Amino acid sequence: MLPRGASSMPPPPNPAAYFPPPRVTLPSGLEILRTYSGAVIFLEILFGTIVWVLVAATQVPLPLLQGWVMFVAVTAWFLSIVFLCVFLFGYANRIAVNWNQTDFLFHGATFVFYFGAFLLQAATTSLHHFPRKFNSTTQERILADHEYNISIAASV
Repeated sequence: MLPRGASSMPPPPNPAAYFPPPRVTLPSGLEILRTYSGAVIFLEILFGTIVWVLVAATQVPLPLLQGWVMFVAVTAWFLSIVFLCVFLFGYANRIAVNWNQTDFLFHGATFVFYFGAFLLQAATTSLHHFPRKFNSTTQERILADHEYNISIAASV
């Protein structure tokens, strides 16, 4: 028998918003650099810097294509530094986000953008042998030999 004033129904759920605590399986602080994710972020920063420098070191025969390559390199470089700082300074423990999924999506999106930039840079590099006509007597290639080599390195 139930006590007086009690009912067999459970109490209604609390209507207040529920935010689950963050689920972080990636370590914070310098320990992030010992994980695969930290190594990939570090490589994204390193290679993004190299691409940024190599593309900036050449003439830009096709500004639309190489402008997108520069945008991807600079943006991914900046976002990789921000993403790494979130873990280095422990902000991941304070923000209620599924960091495993966020890490996967970040690296996946970065891969897609870098692959697209690779295709555009390779397309620009493949036009090396086409002449650029200034007038009827002189012909110059779109990329000089030195710039061609730099463009290959940026593509790779």
